Amino acid sequence: MNAQADLPRLVRELRERTGLTQEKFAAKLGVTYPTINRWENGRAKPSPLALKQIEDLARGLGERGKDLLQEFFPGEES
Repeated sequence: MNAQADLPRLVRELRERTGLTQEKFAAKLGVTYPTINRWENGRAKPSPLALKQIEDLARGLGERGKDLLQEFFPGEES
């Protein structure tokens, strides 16, 4: 991952593209709402496991998530 400083933007953008609230996005990833809030506000960073789940969600968006995959997970295209 090359854009560590932009993790809050990645989380927010992916959540918005999936059309989920912070609460529903948290449930989808198996974390709490405050955790998503901290990620989006840059007060905490997702764990490696959470990052993998975020990558999988972006991959699941197909074309709509392709730009996020290229920016945040370069060299991991499948």
